[in-house]
Amino acid sequence: MKKLILVGGGGHCKSCIDVIESTKEYQIVGILEKNTDNQTHILGYPILGNDDLIPTLANEGYEFLITVGQIKSPDIRIKIFDFIKKSGGRLATIIASTAYVSQYAKIGEGSIIMHQAFVNAEVTVGRNCLINTKAILEHEVKVGNNCHISVNAVLNGAVIIHDNCFVGSSAVLYQCVSIMPNTLIGAGSVVSKSLKSEGVYVGNPLKKIG
Repeated sequence: MKKLILVGGGGHCKSCIDVIESTKEYQIVGILEKNTDNQTHILGYPILGNDDLIPTLANEGYEFLITVGQIKSPDIRIKIFDFIKKSGGRLATIIASTAYVSQYAKIGEGSIIMHQAFVNAEVTVGRNCLINTKAILEHEVKVGNNCHISVNAVLNGAVIIHDNCFVGSSAVLYQCVSIMPNTLIGAGSVVSKSLKSEGVYVGNPLKKIG
């Protein structure tokens, strides 16, 4: 089994641990987390220290997965991703045993596909992405880098999500719509037309609020 270091010890980390264990491909060696609150372990895995250990662990050949969550901004995940790469580290790509990922789909470096997600033919998911529980990415969907497609979100055929976006839980995006970079779609929103400017959008009908 490949040796894996998790970077980030919050709630999302716990979900990732369950997914990683389901694959039976990786041995989790430990977790990097700076805010420990006197914790020494998370779900039985040791906290090794903080992000300062990344260069040493990269030199020792461990792979990494960023287990910091993402809602408002991907900035922290991007910063960690870039530091791992600069340190010569490799990022794992994780697919839950309960997820369906078409053999014709492509999943980028450092991305994770969570339990019961569905990724159909000719879908492309970029690097450092989070495709969360039961999300549906239909045929020919394109998701850029540093994106989070949240729980139960539905991206219909040929939807395009550009870099650094968040799509909230149970949001529905109609076929062929395009979302600009750095955009947040609120939970339960319905996107029926392509969005021409970045920002924060919520509701049905959809409204821009930021």
